[in-house]
Amino acid sequence: MSPRHVESRTFEAVLARVSRTRIVPVVILQDPDDALPLAEALLDASLDIIEVTFRTPAAREGIRRIADRFPEMLVGAGTLLTPGQVEDAVAAGAAFGMAPGFNEDVVHKARELGLMFMPGVMTPSEVELALAANCLILKFFPATCAGAAMLRSLTGVYGHTGVRFIPTGGLDQGSAAEWLGIPGVIAIGASWLVDPALIAAKNWLEIQRRARAILDAVQA
Repeated sequence: MSPRHVESRTFEAVLARVSRTRIVPVVILQDPDDALPLAEALLDASLDIIEVTFRTPAAREGIRRIADRFPEMLVGAGTLLTPGQVEDAVAAGAAFGMAPGFNEDVVHKARELGLMFMPGVMTPSEVELALAANCLILKFFPATCAGAAMLRSLTGVYGHTGVRFIPTGGLDQGSAAEWLGIPGVIAIGASWLVDPALIAAKNWLEIQRRARAILDAVQA
């Protein structure tokens, strides 16, 4: 299948959207039928970014449905661990990709297909591998395990290179402000907004409430 054209797939456009919103909901989707009501709940809260992780078989179809139904939403694919998953994500309409770690084959495949890709890092050596591959937007994972002090150290050493970070993993409403206040952090991954239990219960109102609460906090 040929990759679907997605206008917002350019590096600059994705970076601008993520930097403006500063919140990236990280979704584990078990049923593709939940994709549209979930996306609608986020959009109703004025949150127009979503990352659907390739941790379940429903990911590709969920991305396809959201990208087709809500072109105003920036749809990303997370946990891309293989070049084949990158191909699936692009074919489904993903505008960006993310991974928990740095895999050179995955980075090269994303670049080959024109997909903005943000690999995961946690150590100085991994940051330097990413910089050598010309990856300047990096996922810092697992964020709460490594700690905010670790990321501050990394931004202090590597900030002059232009590298920017999206910390993800274990963050919540209470810790969001601390992470967003670190220089070099353009956004945070927000899995608590779209807790799998809320999705399973189809509690779209609570997801919408959480999204509004964190956006209000960011704006404040």
